[in-house]
This record gives sequence, C-alpha cells and structure tokens, in this order.
Amino acid sequence: MGPLKVIELFAGVGGFRLGLESVKDADGKPVYHTVWNNQWEPGAAKQHASDIYVRHFGAEGHCNQDLERVVALDFNSIPDHDMLVGGFPCQDYSVANTLNRAHGLIGHKGVLWWSIHAILERKENPPKYLMLENVDRLLKSPAKQRGRDFAVMMASLADLGYAVEWRVINAADYGMPQRRRRVFLMGYHRSTDIYGQLKELETPFDHITADGPMATAFPCHFELRNWPMEFNLEGSLADITNNFNMDGGDSPFENTGLMIERKIFSLKTKAEYLGAKTVLGDVLQPLKDVPKDFFITDKELEKWKYQKGGKSYERTSASGHTYRYAEGGMAFPDSQDLPSRTIVTSEGGKSPSRMTHVVCQEGTYRRLTPLELERLNMFPDNFTQGPSANKRAFLMGNALVVGVIERLGAALHAAIVPEPQAV
Repeated sequence: MGPLKVIELFAGVGGFRLGLESVKDADGKPVYHTVWNNQWEPGAAKQHASDIYVRHFGAEGHCNQDLERVVALDFNSIPDHDMLVGGFPCQDYSVANTLNRAHGLIGHKGVLWWSIHAILERKENPPKYLMLENVDRLLKSPAKQRGRDFAVMMASLADLGYAVEWRVINAADYGMPQRRRRVFLMGYHRSTDIYGQLKELETPFDHITADGPMATAFPCHFELRNWPMEFNLEGSLADITNNFNMDGGDSPFENTGLMIERKIFSLKTKAEYLGAKTVLGDVLQPLKDVPKDFFITDKELEKWKYQKGGKSYERTSASGHTYRYAEGGMAFPDSQDLPSRTIVTSEGGKSPSRMTHVVCQEGTYRRLTPLELERLNMFPDNFTQGPSANKRAFLMGNALVVGVIERLGAALHAAIVPEPQAV
C-alpha cells in the first residue's frame, strides 16, 4: 500500500502537512503524501502564508486562489485524493430551499464549508477519509439555535456517505505546550472498512472511548453523570436549518461523539494522560538571544499590568443602553511552569494588550518571540521567518498544534493498516 494522497485546504503555513507527513510506516516510509493544497487570504495584498508554504514544500500542487472560485470554475484542477484535510473557517452553515439546484438546497455564498461539500459531492471517486479542524464553539453555534450548524454539517456528510466522529481536544491535556482547544473531525467514507465496522456495532461507545483512531491517539474516559445522548437528524438540510433546537436550549452535541447514517451518539469525556509534559518555560529562548524590541520597559510595565488586571466599569451601547462591563484578572506574568495560554491572532505588537503573552526572565519582562510562538504550536524553529514579527504572530494565532495532527494521522494509519500479528 502506497502513501495516502492528501489534499490540504485552508492550508495556512502547512500545519496539517507537517503533522501528517511526519508519520512513517514500520519501514520508515511516509504514509501520507500531499498532492494538492489551497491557501488564500481574502483581501490581503501580500499572501504571506502561501509564500511560506511554497518556500518549505514547493510550488507543485499549490493553489493560491479563492477556493470557492476554484471549485466553481476550475474543479478539474483538484486531483483525486484519498484524504481531505483542513482547518475550515467557522461561519454560518445554514441552507435555504431553492429552485436553482436540483437537490433543493444552497449554502450561503462565501461560506467555505460548501466548497468542501462540493468537492466531496462532485468527485467521482470521493476521498475515503476526512480530517477537519475548527474552533470548539462550532458544536454550539448559533446562539439562538445551539448546535444547528454542526447538525447541518453532520447531516450533509451523512448524505454524502460519511460516518464522522468528533472530539474537542485541548493539546495541553496531552503534554503539548499550549492550552489550545479545538474540535477535530475524522470522517470515514462508506467504502472503507472502518465505516463497515461502525455500521455493524450495536453501540459505538467502545469505538469512541477506547478502540477508534481518536481514542487511540487521545485516550479519554466517559463521565458517568452525563449519559450518552442518541438521536436522529431528521428532514432536509433546510428543515434542520429552520427547525433544529428552536427552543434555544443547550446544544445536544457534547465534546465527543459519532454520527453514522444521520444517527448521532454524543457523550462527554475527559482526557486521560500520564506522560511527559511540556510547559511554557521549556520553549523560551535564552534572554541573550531575544531582540530588545520584545523587552517591556519600566515605563510601560504599569500599562501592561492594567490590561491584565480585573476591571469593572459602565459602558454605553450604540443604542444608548448602559450596562456594566466586567472582566477578571489574568496571571501576570504568564506562568512558565504551565502550558501557555492559547495564541490568538492579535498576539503581536508592542502595545500593552490583555491577550499577549508576557514572561519575566532574569527579572526582565518581555513578550514572546515568533520562534517561541512556533514552538508552542510545535512547528520547526523559524518556520515562518520572512514576514514581520507581528505577521508571524498572526500566522501562529491561525495555526494548529502540529503534534495533534501527527498523533491523529498515526492512529488513522494504524486503523487502516493494522500491525501484523505475532505467530
């Protein structure tokens, strides 16, 4: 069996590719090979992420165009593949009835989930496997119909012949250096052995908590006080859009679950991990190697402390409504004995900011360098070198933790190609 052919969508600087292509078989050969990738930053004059991607992986198979436009006008440029991966944008996934399309639904224009859907739908030989990533609020959006967007997504994938398991994974729970919670989806086409095995199960409980690729990569245990929820997604995608969870209650999608043939099995789990842990202090450069631009002067220090401190004051909305705004205090400086807080896209910049990381090293307060931010996402040192420090911080705020993808990729490969049994 040769390496699985992968296409990487919304590729950023290549986190999925780095994680997957680091997985090797028993002979040390790569088991995943990226044959096509797409990275496009709307409205950006300079395509920094795309440039970095090409610098590391080459221009062959790289597409720096609007994916929606590629799917609509140049679909045949997307090669056949075994696996589709990507960290797609979190948007409104609802659909509406229309007479313009034979299957009676259309997603909102500009919502890139429907570009993924179109690739899966239109490929004569659709990919056997999916690996997708998003912010964990996807399971609960929108606020007025909690879980509706995820329900639309699950039903649409079921209709395309996929079983999907999901899990909210905090990288720090498994020894990685950053507290970054994201929901990961693994999809299995009905042509795969995994799908067939799932269909035969009376309940997928053991698959989700012990035997499946996600549970193998990221062990967990079931919280007994939260019994699994089972239900079916009924009606058309437009029906789900209009009617799902209309009472505004909690989302029925817990942090862990599985969908097959529109049947949902949802439960709450907790991470299980007793291995080695990496903390913020482990990724820091020696102070002598840190550019002076990252140092915080005594004059600025009080402004930083104010931003990090608790606050409570009145605000007035655009409509004239007055309300009290409050936010709790944050640790200042950031603890070097714990995994870091989540990197956000506004991490860069010298101005005092609530979300920017600050450490105290040898009595000196400073911001994190781009290299340290790369390490928190488990990228190679200076992977994003080239753009400004602020842009590099933005790119890491948009990136994922590479170690999560590597573990998922290894577990999926093991499920597809089991280890030979001893005689």
